Amino acid sequence: MKILIIEDEPEMRRLIKQFLQEENYVVEEAADFRTGMDKIISFDYDCVLLDIMLPDGNGLELLRKLKSLERADSVIILSAKDSLDDKVEGLELGADDYLTKPFHLAELNARIKSVIRRRKMDGRKFLVLENVQINLEERSVTVAEAPMELNRKEFDILVFLVLNKNKIARKSAIAENIWGDYIDQANDFDFIYSQIKNLRKKLRDHHAQIDIDTVYGLGYKLVVK
Repeated sequence: MKILIIEDEPEMRRLIKQFLQEENYVVEEAADFRTGMDKIISFDYDCVLLDIMLPDGNGLELLRKLKSLERADSVIILSAKDSLDDKVEGLELGADDYLTKPFHLAELNARIKSVIRRRKMDGRKFLVLENVQINLEERSVTVAEAPMELNRKEFDILVFLVLNKNKIARKSAIAENIWGDYIDQANDFDFIYSQIKNLRKKLRDHHAQIDIDTVYGLGYKLVVK
């Protein structure tokens, strides 16, 4: 899952980013209003962690902009202000949750999982397609109830393809959602081909009733056998 942290306090931003990366999220960050605006306009995220008090603007204006774009990004407001008015305004603007600083990182993680399940996965902890079952919380996969071992990127790609099973997943979209900011370091998409190749082999070796087709010149598509 891809998370954007919009937070001006460097140490808090660093701690949140480090913790979420250890929890296997792809994490991007913005330290001010302008950078946050550029990112929410340009990219999609599973969840945006949004500070209200930014040095060059109000986080609620970012929330208004995000909702005006009619995007599906979940939003959790992070604020040192325990103001009922701020909380009510944020929720009325479309925020999914509100967390007052200071907070425990474990609670933040639980809130992120909850809002993503509610918004993107209808509250589900599992994704099931034919004889393949994905446990999103445990990050495990079974095929016909037998475990299938995947590395972190293979798991993330499989989840992305299942969630977009009726669409062609372009290589650029896979790269952006799985690698996040680090995609700028790549010269081409050969690394995606390698992960897809390994994932496809494991699905076939485990007799999964789904497969990954290559749509030449575009990307990949998950298909049911």
